[in-house]
Amino acid sequence: MSEPERIFVTIAIDFSDEILNELREISPRLHIERHFPQAPPDVIARTEVLYTTGYYPEPEQAPKLRWIQMNSAGMNQALGHSIVQAEDIIVTSTSGIHATNMAHYCLMMMLMFNYQMRAAFELQNRAEWPQHPHELFTPVDMDRRTVGIVGYGSIGRELARLCANMGMTVLASKRDLSNTAEVNAFAMEGTGDPTGDIPDRIYPAETVASMAKDCDYLVVTTPQTAATEHLIGDEVFEAMKESAVLINVSRGAIVDEKALITALSSGQIGGAGLDVFEEEPLPNTSPLWNLDNVIITPHFSGFTRDYHDKAALVFKQNLTRYLENRPLLNQLDRAKGY
Repeated sequence: MSEPERIFVTIAIDFSDEILNELREISPRLHIERHFPQAPPDVIARTEVLYTTGYYPEPEQAPKLRWIQMNSAGMNQALGHSIVQAEDIIVTSTSGIHATNMAHYCLMMMLMFNYQMRAAFELQNRAEWPQHPHELFTPVDMDRRTVGIVGYGSIGRELARLCANMGMTVLASKRDLSNTAEVNAFAMEGTGDPTGDIPDRIYPAETVASMAKDCDYLVVTTPQTAATEHLIGDEVFEAMKESAVLINVSRGAIVDEKALITALSSGQIGGAGLDVFEEEPLPNTSPLWNLDNVIITPHFSGFTRDYHDKAALVFKQNLTRYLENRPLLNQLDRAKGY
């Protein structure tokens, strides 16, 4: 009996030698080479599996390629590459590895607004102790708050778990209500809401405004697609409470930024915690910089010092599944765009 053919795996990212050795231990069939930031032509020509952080060869350069593992959760920026659109190539993401730290970021923003930390920092910068701090700072117990999560994927599910543990009311919106459980999606052990049982109510994606009217915090975690562009706009802002806070950690284009600026400037909503923007870097001419009810961060909510180690966990599981001809985790659905 002839031995199974070797599988050539190219790693176009700066994985450590330790991670590479762990990947090689999965099977002797795997021939793994690291070529960062991109592979030379002769290597990519024989590559069957490509792990990439942004390098995408042309289809004619990679005739043996069958699977691309991306190093990010979002796929919208990769969809413009012809090789990603090739139907005979599987594309997977690292969705799920960001859930913990991004959910923590969202919770941090919620608490910062509840405890009016921006005002506290401004007092600190002026070395000023207010005369009546208990009148100025009046947080509401978090177990009396309601959070609405727009997009119930890995990040939203982990945020739901954290908020529910704090006693908050959790609402969520989801594209497909026929099955609230996660299927073939990576999740860090002990995190999230795999069965989708936590939310008190789950709304169809097109009824976000109906959900928003009951929320103290509206958190955007949905993928960017043609259907979600400017999903959060005038209708949603008109429905929100005057005290409500919008938090966006997904993609800037999901929120109509002009409508958001109007809602914030007029007091239509209470505030916004923003990590993503329609244009990045956010131009210094943007009115968002000068609004005192906005907290801005430079698209870092998904960062972690353990990123490569977490990403390798997804790749290890997917390599095992690939060898066993089982469905891979986090597969791109080209019809949905994520």
